[in-house]
Amino acid sequence: MKSLRALRLSRKIMMLTGTILILSFGFSLAQDAATGSATATVQTIITVTATQALAFGNVFQGVSKTVGDNVDASSGIFTITGQAGAGVNLQMILPDYMALADGSDRMTITFSTTDAAVDTNGATPSTVVAGDGWVDQNPRVLPAAAVVGAANTAIYLGGKVTPTSDQAAGAYSADIVLLVAYDGT
Repeated sequence: MKSLRALRLSRKIMMLTGTILILSFGFSLAQDAATGSATATVQTIITVTATQALAFGNVFQGVSKTVGDNVDASSGIFTITGQAGAGVNLQMILPDYMALADGSDRMTITFSTTDAAVDTNGATPSTVVAGDGWVDQNPRVLPAAAVVGAANTAIYLGGKVTPTSDQAAGAYSADIVLLVAYDGT
């Protein structure tokens, strides 16, 4: 009796093992795999250059002087180069005053809400029009839709200095900073 029981048990184990092997073989035939890839193309590096200083020239004590963003020889000019058609974020950091080199005196400098132009077509300050980009812009809030133009992009900047009636004589200066970064579009 023991041997019959052992034979039946071993037969059941063999059938169960065979079934497991058949099922696992069937599952392995139903499997498949694929390998994909990831790609990226890094675009041209973006650069910005302060091409021309905002130049007020000679000013006199107590007499304000304004330079528009459309004056070829005097407007401040920043040039942006990079991947043509790519969107950019622009932020201009503007001073509140200009100072003598030794810091002994300050002169107020102001910027109106129309003292900047953004040119994406390679115009000059005096010839930039709305079709070239954006005219009469607030330099503290430059356009969010700005792009690098095929002929680069230029920011033209004007402003106003207001010397006091007892302003010290000398050469005044201040830093104007333009931050530029791709926005991913």
